Amino acid sequence: MQAVILSAGQGRRLLPLTADRPKCLIDLHGKTLLQWQLDALLAAGVGPITVVTGYASDAVEAVIARHYAQQPVRAQFNPFFQVADNLGSCWIARTAFAGELLLLNGDTVFEPAVVQRLLAPPPAPIRLTIDRKARYDDDDMKVIVDGTRLLRIGKHLPLDAVDAESIGLLRFSADGAQRFQAAVERALREPDGLRWWYLAVIDRLADEGLVETCSIEGLRWAEVDFPRDLDAARAVVAGA
Repeated sequence: MQAVILSAGQGRRLLPLTADRPKCLIDLHGKTLLQWQLDALLAAGVGPITVVTGYASDAVEAVIARHYAQQPVRAQFNPFFQVADNLGSCWIARTAFAGELLLLNGDTVFEPAVVQRLLAPPPAPIRLTIDRKARYDDDDMKVIVDGTRLLRIGKHLPLDAVDAESIGLLRFSADGAQRFQAAVERALREPDGLRWWYLAVIDRLADEGLVETCSIEGLRWAEVDFPRDLDAARAVVAGA
């Protein structure tokens, strides 16, 4: 089970904290966000792990070299990070989509039990982790489901139809990874493909009935987009 972490962006909404570092290197109780992710994945037996870098890539590579020299973790630089959204990072890491795989955003911190739940049966071509809450805002990556099957995912879904939100962590079977890789290639041939999030491709694959969901309700996680998110993120890893 490989993993790809998309960590190429700067995180401008976190300025000035990200003036000299990407948001994956923000400190959370003495460890960077990236380290919390890597440690949770490695503890679950996941590897090798590819970290797609972009902004301040040297700093990310230095953290990997200092803390994970003996672990199956490598950095892969995305030279297009300033002109493409994270679909471009998926294309850069496309050789990793050759077997079972976890794909995650570089700004999400979670307790190790989240990974363990996603790795548990039943398998599916693609499984998307979701959580539920009472209200959703404009920045949430919202989802509509039918039972456990994903119907739609996007930020601009009608609120009265939304069932949950994506936490930015997916599991692919070997066949699902191959189908995703092919769909990424097709999307990037479209005129506006460089501006796509990779979850737009997942939305299309949902039309083919390939995407199931995995609820992580009751488990702790947080997405770090704004300074106000840091307290929640630190609470997730506190005491770990």
